[in-house]
Amino acid sequence: MKHIFVLSDTHGHIPLELEEFLPNIDEIWHIGDFGSKAVLDYLAELSVMLRCVYGNIDGQEIRKVMQEYSIFHVEGFRVLLGHILGYPSKYNAKARELIESHKPNIVLAGHSHILKVVRDQQLSHLHINPGAIGYEGFHQIRTMLSFTLDSGKIDEFKVYEYPKIRKT
Repeated sequence: MKHIFVLSDTHGHIPLELEEFLPNIDEIWHIGDFGSKAVLDYLAELSVMLRCVYGNIDGQEIRKVMQEYSIFHVEGFRVLLGHILGYPSKYNAKARELIESHKPNIVLAGHSHILKVVRDQQLSHLHINPGAIGYEGFHQIRTMLSFTLDSGKIDEFKVYEYPKIRKT
């Protein structure tokens, strides 16, 4: 069993809210728009596996150490990560090509800053967008989520919401 934590669109903000969950996290998946190498370095130094892709605001320093898309297997699931993919019935051409050729069970996207979890009946996968945990953007609530994967079963799905107001 793996306890997965998912976040996206940090936009240069180191998500210290994550620290309270660290003892129970096996993997962190960041779905792009780190916004700074400091965020990537912080996550990479944590004692958990980090799986991630770059986003549209990420510069060469980040792009040279990761890919635009990631496809992998974990606990009986084939997973696709990509920052700009679109949504079920509205995927961009590259996303649709990847989904049709690799047939993932779970597709994770970022970019929109809108938390969304929906089953794509047509392409047979669970589509997840964790929203945005950073302060930049139009979203009103900062979000991230977690779940467990265990031998082809997804469980313990949780959404974490935080105010967008910065503490001074």
